[in-house]
Amino acid sequence: MASSTNDIVFGTDGWRAIIAKDYTFDNLARVAHATASWLLGTAGEGAQIALGHDTRFQGRLFSEHAAAVFASRGVTVHFSNGIAATPAVSYITLKVGCDAGVVITASHNPAVYNGFKIKGPYGGSALPEIISQVEREIPAADHDFPEPNSFADYVSTGLIKLRDFRSEYLVMMKEKLDLNVIKKAGLLLGHDAMFGAGQGMFSELIGNDHVIEIRSEINPGFGGRAPEPIEKNLSELSEMVVEKGCSAGIANDGDADRIGMFDENGRFVDSHKLLALLVRYLYEDKGLTGDIVKTLSTTNMLDVMGLKYGLHVHTTRIGFKYIGGYMLEHDVIVGGEESGGMAVKGHIPERDGIYIGMLILEMMARRGKYLSTLVDALESDFGVFRYHRVDVHTDPASKDAALEKLRSSGGLTSIAGIKVKSVDTTDGFKHETESGWVLVRPSGTEPVLRIYAEAGSRESAVSSVEDTIAQLGI
Repeated sequence: MASSTNDIVFGTDGWRAIIAKDYTFDNLARVAHATASWLLGTAGEGAQIALGHDTRFQGRLFSEHAAAVFASRGVTVHFSNGIAATPAVSYITLKVGCDAGVVITASHNPAVYNGFKIKGPYGGSALPEIISQVEREIPAADHDFPEPNSFADYVSTGLIKLRDFRSEYLVMMKEKLDLNVIKKAGLLLGHDAMFGAGQGMFSELIGNDHVIEIRSEINPGFGGRAPEPIEKNLSELSEMVVEKGCSAGIANDGDADRIGMFDENGRFVDSHKLLALLVRYLYEDKGLTGDIVKTLSTTNMLDVMGLKYGLHVHTTRIGFKYIGGYMLEHDVIVGGEESGGMAVKGHIPERDGIYIGMLILEMMARRGKYLSTLVDALESDFGVFRYHRVDVHTDPASKDAALEKLRSSGGLTSIAGIKVKSVDTTDGFKHETESGWVLVRPSGTEPVLRIYAEAGSRESAVSSVEDTIAQLGI
């Protein structure tokens, strides 16, 4: 079933498209058939897949349609009979022994999008080679497929098996985490589910009296804001943490595999600091060792920590599939990326915004310290690293012109008056300077150009981004 079209392409993390424009039932069937062809070609007869969906528009119907396509090809589908976070689907994939997992989600993208994420049998993001194989199997848009039977028919024959992914996932969490120490510490958490699949999970884990929920109901429009847990999208959580006297605030994206956090003062704690806190907690408190794996856009504080602790630090291209792939082949203590996706030793090799949030709370409870104190200690011991990022929404011609300028010149020679020492083109253009770094990279999931910077002060990071944008004319 070789493809004769390239109108469906997987990005950094799955296929995503605008609902009713390109994300249609027909195109979803094409992707499901391609995935089934890959699956049957690798796992053979008796192949099994775990399939779930988040809170997006028509998520259940899209999921049922994909499940019917898989079942029509003879693939047994373990189907989440309710909303499921991406890490829950990954966990079920591993627990049941499925040959793959699929999540109908567009993660943090705006509400007009939906998507299709593939998970490997190991319970983590599909490796690049898997995605390439699936893409090659995508049939032409005019391919005439036999119409599958109804979802209900396949349920009755047992090819589609309904199960409660959420409950099974939460049972695992209760076994792995020290919930009692969190409860005894009297921590009060503010949780912003951003109308996504993580809603109510923290309350179920540590009790309603320890959690204040906001945006914890179904709203496929996400309140008019993309469900991405970055500071500019979370003003309500920041204010609520201070007003209600919360010990910390946690936000998760639409499919709950990413995390954003606020300290007790309503100050945003970015992913770079959370990753550093996880390394310190797992190494110093739990006695764990292993490599630290990060993406190109993640803080150099991790390199400093690696030197102090004697841990190897490995840097990958951007996309959790690269981190996950490294974790499958190496002993890793913490892996993560700037965009809020993190994984730790002893858990699935997958981003998990719920588990990571609970682990941070466990650390706070065990150390008896607020998040602000823990972050201040990081900077005292490992140095000050300040980060800034701007996503430039521009037209394709301007974006291409900016990238061509970088390609033809080999990168910028100076940024904000500071000489560039070297340029890494592993993934975009990462400029190393005496005071930090600046990365220019096109998004793999959205029509934007991302500019990232890290420096010794917030002002320097901001000026570096602004100067880079000015030099590129975008």
